[in-house]
Amino acid sequence: MCLGIPGRVVEIPDGYHGQIAVVEVSGEKRKVNIGLLDADQSAAPGDWVIIHMGFVVEKTDADGAERAMAGLRLLGSGEQP
Repeated sequence: MCLGIPGRVVEIPDGYHGQIAVVEVSGEKRKVNIGLLDADQSAAPGDWVIIHMGFVVEKTDADGAERAMAGLRLLGSGEQP
């Protein structure tokens, strides 16, 4: 099982061969690798993404990000769905 953390891209910094994005997750900004996205996908400021182990594994939308966060909150609560 892999857990994905939703975040929103705030910047694609110069350099890094376009492989790094600054993403905001729960109010904290961090650099993540976007190199695993398919060649036909690109990340841009404002995009929602799912992060696993420092890598963006997929793009999503605001609704998908909220569902992912709700699932993480549920896991943290120890309750059954």
